[in-house]
Amino acid sequence: MTYASGDTLPERAFGPISRTDIVRYQGASGDFNPIHHDEEFARSAGFPTVFSVGMLQAGYVATYLTDLFGPDNVRRFGVRFEEQVWPGDVLTVTGTVSDLTVENGEKVIAIQVVATRQTGGKAITAWASFAA
Repeated sequence: MTYASGDTLPERAFGPISRTDIVRYQGASGDFNPIHHDEEFARSAGFPTVFSVGMLQAGYVATYLTDLFGPDNVRRFGVRFEEQVWPGDVLTVTGTVSDLTVENGEKVIAIQVVATRQTGGKAITAWASFAA
């Protein structure tokens, strides 16, 4: 597919995110911080409940992008964690083409992405570039 600067990419929803999703990600990543799976620990730290590991959301965004552009075409990928994601949240990921360039003789498409919670809050913002 051909894209132009300013084009909006199709949106995709992930979730509702379950505690099982969070724990499975912890197992895969090796990050066993109890704040993400131990209710009592999370409450003692001042949170209403456990919350998602931020890199889980980054993984959803990466999946969204690589499903659109292919994993072999990734040139850059960065994220910024904005807001916590709680069990039961649904993330809607959307993207916009921000630039089309040529780098080292290769056409490159730059993308800006946001994953929004059902509350309207931004869970994560991301930027990426892909060989076009």
